[in-house]
Amino acid sequence: MKKIIMYFIPVVCVCAIAIMLLSNNSQEEVVSKAPYVLSMTKSVEVPHKVEFAGEELVLDRYDLHERYDREINGFTYLHSSTLLLIKRANRYFPIIEPILKENGVPEDFKYLAVIESSLDHRAVSPVGAAGLWQFMPKTAPGYGLEVSSEVDERYSIEKSTEAACKYLKQAYAKYGTWTSVALSYNAGQGRISGELEKQQAEDSLDLWLVSETTRYYFRMLAIKQLFESPSKFGFILTEKDLYKPMEFTKEVVTQSIPDLATFAKDKGITYAQLKDFNSWLRDRKLTISAKSRSSYTILIPTQESLYYKKGGKVKVHDRSWISAD
Repeated sequence: MKKIIMYFIPVVCVCAIAIMLLSNNSQEEVVSKAPYVLSMTKSVEVPHKVEFAGEELVLDRYDLHERYDREINGFTYLHSSTLLLIKRANRYFPIIEPILKENGVPEDFKYLAVIESSLDHRAVSPVGAAGLWQFMPKTAPGYGLEVSSEVDERYSIEKSTEAACKYLKQAYAKYGTWTSVALSYNAGQGRISGELEKQQAEDSLDLWLVSETTRYYFRMLAIKQLFESPSKFGFILTEKDLYKPMEFTKEVVTQSIPDLATFAKDKGITYAQLKDFNSWLRDRKLTISAKSRSSYTILIPTQESLYYKKGGKVKVHDRSWISAD
């Protein structure tokens, strides 16, 4: 028995060493082929063509293809920012879409508001553009918006959308294409018209412009594609993830309000809630005089709409945004 064991031990040792060598070689091979990161990032495929506001754009030309590629991949991998856009859209698209329709503006222009302000009705740019549609203080009055120390209707969702429609329709009457309209919203009609002439171009997408304007239209195209099918781009949301649409009673005010905090308290809401849903109120008071407008409409959120209730349902504006719970 001892002899058998004596012969057996060397054999086992040799086999063990061989296995270890093979194992080490195998591990080294696996390690050499292993990626340097723990997750993969796949480039989003660029479609052959896209459509915006009823106008088709083929993306086969190198610059069109690459400009779209940059934006669709940017929105796809800016995870938290893009998630927030979809969540906010559930609250604001139900307000924006009917106004666009009533004014004869293609519904796709709701995506212009997305890229202008990230659907933040309190957004202010470094140059002073404000609100959902980012009107400049000097431009806004020309489109029916009041801008003063107490009232700035650029922050009103409904009124600023109405003003945007006026601009978009005016620009379309001038250019005849929604592509040029969109670019002019960013660069200004003077710049687009002047560059079309100076560069001897017929299509505004052929113009050599600053980077922001060059990217502008393609950002709308990309966010539209993503919004139409978020799950294809890896964004998985359920009903409860979306921001609930708010419900309001409308208070028509015909007399000055010396203290908006007191006014809010009398209506059963906080001053912060009053300002959040009526951001166009820019002071702590609201003055109505013979020189100003005769009345203003203030939105008072209902108590029920102020809370997310456990087990409660959130009204979903677009079912394509969500997956099954």
